[in-house]
Amino acid sequence: MGLQAPAVTVEVHLANGLPSLALVGLADVEVKEARERVRCAIVNSGLEFPTNKRITVNLAPADLPKDSGRFDLPIALGILAASGQIDAARLHGWEFAGELSLSGELRPVRGALATSLALPWGQTPARLVLPLDSAAEAACAPQAEVYGAAHLLDVVAQLLPPGATPHDRASAGWQRMPPPPRQAPRALLDLAEVKGQVQAKRALEIAAAGSHAVLLVGPPGSGKSMLAHRFAGLLPPMTEQEAVESAAIASLCGRFQATQWGQRRTAHPHHTASAVALVGGGSPPKPGEISLAHHGTLFLDEFPEFSRSALEALREPLETGCITIARATHSAEFPARFQLIAAMNPCPCGFWGSAQRSCRCTPDQVARYQGKLSGPLLDRIDLHVEVHSLPAEQLLASAEGERSQAVQARVAQARARALQRQGCSNQLLQGDALEQHLQLEDSAAALVRKAADRLGWSARATHRALRVARTIADLAGSPHIASAHVAEAMQYRRTLVPASP
Repeated sequence: MGLQAPAVTVEVHLANGLPSLALVGLADVEVKEARERVRCAIVNSGLEFPTNKRITVNLAPADLPKDSGRFDLPIALGILAASGQIDAARLHGWEFAGELSLSGELRPVRGALATSLALPWGQTPARLVLPLDSAAEAACAPQAEVYGAAHLLDVVAQLLPPGATPHDRASAGWQRMPPPPRQAPRALLDLAEVKGQVQAKRALEIAAAGSHAVLLVGPPGSGKSMLAHRFAGLLPPMTEQEAVESAAIASLCGRFQATQWGQRRTAHPHHTASAVALVGGGSPPKPGEISLAHHGTLFLDEFPEFSRSALEALREPLETGCITIARATHSAEFPARFQLIAAMNPCPCGFWGSAQRSCRCTPDQVARYQGKLSGPLLDRIDLHVEVHSLPAEQLLASAEGERSQAVQARVAQARARALQRQGCSNQLLQGDALEQHLQLEDSAAALVRKAADRLGWSARATHRALRVARTIADLAGSPHIASAHVAEAMQYRRTLVPASP
């Protein structure tokens, strides 16, 4: 249910009557199909299936929808316990999940890490049994006691009554899963590979230091995508809590990879992605790309080409850092604290305002193209940056720029100052906290008032410009916001359309 994993109790009752297997408890189609999978898995494992009994399996609570094949293993164990083939008392304190093949092999299940995080490890110790691949994923949870099994018989061998002999077909697939070794961070693309573009690199450094959203505007081939793909290398390393949250969402979508543990993701969906694919949805609700980019980067290339509904759906998560998917029967909330990096051309042909090539678009076409982005959405993007094309001679003669590692060090220092001062990034400052921690000099406050009046800023735009100025001051190591910091922040709130073609 979203990132939540409510407990489900599997109850099995054997009674005299016509032989049957009834499955109740608001089970979906794939859960009801467990009847045949469980029957074949028990028989093919050399165990006894009670064919002369009326079997009732209840999945409690009854009003909670159940889906997927994760209930195969507990249903099989419940039948074996009810028929006396394993010791029912030894099931206490264990949690089971796993899909069974017809031969009794265990197959991975989705959301293993989210399941592991939901167990009360610190209070009543619980031991979680999963298929081997899923167990390796679930072992990433702090303080988790996770066991992996390759076959149904591996689990049965741990639950036999006292004095019973394990089945001779039991394999050595049972093992306790150790916490996965922390992989060395993989080499990310380096910012030094981008020639020139000093202003755009400075904007990305400010965005990384204050968790601000960025819109890159420029002609084709100017380097917008190169800059965006190198942004993740400017962000400081993930904390353990951030790594767990990010991995749990990837686990729900089946995209978890142990080699990417603790690495900030860059999600870059194609512009044909629907609103549901972008923010999440479905029944039951599944996370979208913005949640997969939690504590990472969401790169939207060809920004105006996304559907209007998909872009407008970004407005709320950009403010709140989460998304609530509401459906008639239930709703789910997913975290979505991502940094938006958007890129677009200034016009349909891409060369409006370019010094290298003339634009063939009419002013109406330019206005219509840029009008695909609503004012409220642009208001929520802190930094608007023009990325100009470099002439060939300047591109070939440019020396290698500053490396990402050096920029990351300054970003980490600026974030540390913000956390020490206010306990959150500058982008999250709201209300009284914003007023308290800005520490505006008198000249800077006067400049902000003058800019807001002359440029027609909304209250949101004014506050966002002040947050950017606070980040610039942190990068400079200044406790107060000076006029120079405000003036630089103002440069990133300019209109999209240039004054002349």
